[in-house]
Amino acid sequence: MIDKNHPSLSVGAQCRLLSISRSSFYYELMGETAMNLDLMVKIDKQFLETPFYGVQQMTWHLQNEGHAVNYKRIRRLMRLMRLMPIYQKPDTRCPATHACMCEREQAREGA
Repeated sequence: MIDKNHPSLSVGAQCRLLSISRSSFYYELMGETAMNLDLMVKIDKQFLETPFYGVQQMTWHLQNEGHAVNYKRIRRLMRLMRLMPIYQKPDTRCPATHACMCEREQAREGA
């Protein structure tokens, strides 16, 4: 896309034509550190055993194993790995649980 050795257009001019900043042209991704990759392996293994562990429980588990981690790092890594814990979703069909239970009982008695 951008030719560093273009005879008439500088890199800055080419970046302006493409509407990108010059710094983003030179930017190189760092990637994950070896520590984070090791944590991701441990998170994945534990998640296979306990798929109901969320960020907080996974953080506690890793801290109990002796890793110095906080919930922000675990949340970022779990999002990067696209891990979502299994949990019971709330029943939002009716606003009051008691009213919904009464309606269900009445429907059963009437049927």
